[in-house]
Amino acid sequence: MSDIIEVFGPLFLMEETQGMILYKGKVKSVIECIKDDQVLIHYHDKVTAGNGEKEDYPEGKGKINCEISCLIFKLLAENGIESHFIQPAGPALMRCKKVEIIPMELVVRNIAAGSIVRNTTIPEGKKFYPEPIIEFFLKDDEKNDPLLNDARIMAMGMNGLKYVMMQEARKINKILKPLFESIDLDLVDYKLEFGLYNHRVILADEISPDGCRLWKKGTTESMDKDLFRKDKGDIVEAYTSILESLKNHVK
Repeated sequence: MSDIIEVFGPLFLMEETQGMILYKGKVKSVIECIKDDQVLIHYHDKVTAGNGEKEDYPEGKGKINCEISCLIFKLLAENGIESHFIQPAGPALMRCKKVEIIPMELVVRNIAAGSIVRNTTIPEGKKFYPEPIIEFFLKDDEKNDPLLNDARIMAMGMNGLKYVMMQEARKINKILKPLFESIDLDLVDYKLEFGLYNHRVILADEISPDGCRLWKKGTTESMDKDLFRKDKGDIVEAYTSILESLKNHVK
């Protein structure tokens, strides 16, 4: 509770929350609300790589990522994609529906990069068209989020969830890919997480440059967390540029 008071103040604690952090991840915290079907998500001024082995605390990064996620969730809602997002709730803070996170995340790949290049013979930069490649991973940091195949997903009893998540991911990609193209960025790949809310599968977590691989259009120049992973530049400067561009395209 002291962490919440320190960040947001005692008045916020009385008016908005029960004062309990339900979950504290590497770059976000989930805070209990007075309304038991809602939570507040606080985005930290923190960036990690290598499953937390490398980290830094860039000032303003949490606020920027929260604003980017809010803009994208609003756009998705306008296009019929339900998510946990309700509304912004302050700097670096988002009000959301309380969901049960599905322990299986997926990566949508429009262009080959990262692990799919390291672990296959697919060359970096190969475009996947007309449909992206969609890969599923177990959401488990201790197991290093292993890649799942169809047989494993079926054995885990999650085949029905996989189908719904894949259908939603394809719809989301048809919205996000042209959005980033409109601000001169290639949406190379990105992670999506889903949760259960009133027995429905809905989009959850965040969509920000932390979970996307973004290249300047027609190049392999990074505008995402690879700037931090590979010591290639300032993520706050890059993320701010993306936010300002999105504000001009998402009303």
